[in-house]
Amino acid sequence: MNANITRESALELLKKYNKEPFHIKHALTVEGCMKYFADLLGYASDADFWGLCGLLHDVDFENWPDEHCKKAPELLSEINCSDALVRAVCSHGYGICSDVKPEHEMEKVLFAVDELTGLIGAAARMRPSGSCSDMELSSLKKKFKDKKFAAGCSRDVIIEGADMLGWELDELLSKSIDAMRSCEESVNNQMK
Repeated sequence: MNANITRESALELLKKYNKEPFHIKHALTVEGCMKYFADLLGYASDADFWGLCGLLHDVDFENWPDEHCKKAPELLSEINCSDALVRAVCSHGYGICSDVKPEHEMEKVLFAVDELTGLIGAAARMRPSGSCSDMELSSLKKKFKDKKFAAGCSRDVIIEGADMLGWELDELLSKSIDAMRSCEESVNNQMK
């Protein structure tokens, strides 16, 4: 999987269509998590590509929420994104706003961690540290079970993502905490 674009051009495109700090931070977080999972799952040589898919996955969401994953190909064509990147971006909305089914392991990871990073981020903000660096799986599981907590994060999508990957839910939760830990400081520094 070859990324035929630079991170700089991807970040520029993201910021062209996304002004809300929340959306930019989410994109940077998913980028960092995707790079972590690429390394973890034996795709280290594709880590930059995985990261770009994470960085651009919501490129169309802020301005076109009703056309999410439908407007993305047009926007991604502005920087000549590869078909594989466009497909990955569209597949993360599978069953919600897209009929592109995640097939490659990278697409399944993107599908699974997108919602989950939101839940972990919300749980981290509730901690005295304000960080996921000291978050335990048991703490996250309590937040996961509380449907009122971070209600916008679909538990069904997270469970479906774990199933797609062939992982137990606890494995996905635990690995995703580790993924967010791996990039939390970098994301915070980029947001300054």
